[in-house]
Amino acid sequence: MSCFPCFTSKVKKTNSKDANSRSSSESPPHEARNRNETPKADGGPNINVKAFTFWELASATKNFRQECLLGEGAFGRVYKGQLENSGQDVAVKQLDRNGLHGNKEFLQEVSMLSLLDHENLVNLVGYCADGEQRLLVCEYMSLGSLVDHLFEMKPDQEPLSWPTRMNLALGAARGVEYLHEKANPPVLYRDLKSSNILLCGDFHPKLSTFGLGKAKSVGDKMQVSRVMGTYGYCAPEYSRDSQFTLKSDIYSFGVVLLELITGRKAIDTTRPMDEQNLVSWAQPKFRDPKKFPEMADPLLKRRFPEKSLNQAVAIAAMCLQEEASVRPLISDVVTTLSFLVASKEENMCDTTPLPSLPPADSGHEKGGDSSEHTSDHEDEGSDCSKSGSQEGSEEESEEEHQHDHNRPSRDGSEQGDHDSGDECHSAVTGSNEWGSNSSHNSNSL
Repeated sequence: MSCFPCFTSKVKKTNSKDANSRSSSESPPHEARNRNETPKADGGPNINVKAFTFWELASATKNFRQECLLGEGAFGRVYKGQLENSGQDVAVKQLDRNGLHGNKEFLQEVSMLSLLDHENLVNLVGYCADGEQRLLVCEYMSLGSLVDHLFEMKPDQEPLSWPTRMNLALGAARGVEYLHEKANPPVLYRDLKSSNILLCGDFHPKLSTFGLGKAKSVGDKMQVSRVMGTYGYCAPEYSRDSQFTLKSDIYSFGVVLLELITGRKAIDTTRPMDEQNLVSWAQPKFRDPKKFPEMADPLLKRRFPEKSLNQAVAIAAMCLQEEASVRPLISDVVTTLSFLVASKEENMCDTTPLPSLPPADSGHEKGGDSSEHTSDHEDEGSDCSKSGSQEGSEEESEEEHQHDHNRPSRDGSEQGDHDSGDECHSAVTGSNEWGSNSSHNSNSL
């Protein structure tokens, strides 16, 4: 895998020392290296984060005790830890020893991760490559993942408000935009899902980078032999041909956006058969704008601007096109979501013009049935603690929005139609700008 040498970074070139020559006269026995120090002298990649000893990380996680375990995914277990010297809380991922990580491959992946720097990506703090041990150390995200606040809420937990949901979608889209269009060469995420969107204390979203070590730089087309996606989020072309492009990430983002809109899981086997696959359930509704309001999460209790809902559904529909070439670029998604969020969320003026989108009705009734390709069913996104209650996500006053604590069930009857008529229709059929841009750029993938 490429070491991504074209990334802009500020790595200092220093005289490397042998990795095994750490005498106590040079540094404390378990002291991590300086952030800018190159880890190897044999032509290995430059790494812009700390190299920890296994002893340090064992100490930080109380010898990897069960009480510190945050979750377990396809590549290993994730523990909460606290660094002894700084007191910083971190998430420590102990990679499976039976995985495919040789020392050279692992260090190349760490090098790539260390060069990624964006406010919507989880920050890599350091790594460990002692003997056969392979560990990654990332910043700890105190509110866990999107799953904890959308699908696995505590009884006394408030549902996410509409403005918060759109802010989360925008933050996730900006993280993908950085990987696709700002990183050089571009990076494919390949496993975008709600459990990989992690949250800070102020509900600031960041994409987990634990799985990014397996991401690839983008060629004309990338064919993969190892399954990386998750069933329900995989694009049709990945399921059919094991081919993955930038537009495959767009599809996965569309599934996440649809989850935020509807409060439904991508795959939910507890629902009736015809509702178990979220995208298959939504596709017929995309073709009838009058049904958009009934797609909204019942827990929202209709507390959303209908114009904003219509536009969000239209964005999701475009991202979920079966034909990859007509899906939008992630920069287009960011632009439109930015406009929605900037339009004062709860009090969006009806006279404010919204960017128009091309028709979502492409005649693909089963575009979201992402296959019999059963990818990683384990959630990588349990990388962080499932703690905390929502802080500051509701900006509405109590006087205006008093409600009882017996929230309506998502399994209850669906909301009735709003006769949104021309407004809904214009949100989906305004112009072909996105489709033409996406088609024009698809050849560059």
